[in-house]
Amino acid sequence: MMRIEDIGLWVEDLDKMRAFYETYFGARANDLYHNPQKVFKSYFLTFVDDAYLELMTWGDIAERHENAFGCAHLAYVVGDEADVDVLMGRLREAGYAVVGEPRRIGDGCYESVVLDTEGNQIEITAA
Repeated sequence: MMRIEDIGLWVEDLDKMRAFYETYFGARANDLYHNPQKVFKSYFLTFVDDAYLELMTWGDIAERHENAFGCAHLAYVVGDEADVDVLMGRLREAGYAVVGEPRRIGDGCYESVVLDTEGNQIEITAA
């Protein structure tokens, strides 16, 4: 089982963007996720067909990155943790850059990050 889990966008005004997608596209936001150590905040917006959009902001992101806002990642859910590890092994063996080793992140999700052939971040997550 593999499916697109979410698309992540870096945004400047988290609450304004959340309100836009709720008002005009019928999205429902989860509670704000906040990691004070990384100065990171996000909302997962759920749409009618259970598609997710992750809106994210990160402290001084505009100062850190030239192209700071817009698409951040495409996330796939592949099954359990072992499935994440197997797929990441295959991608590594094929020569793709693993930029986030498999790990449990702040919200408890198990994920790893690889770059596709054009350098886009792809998150591989466990269900």
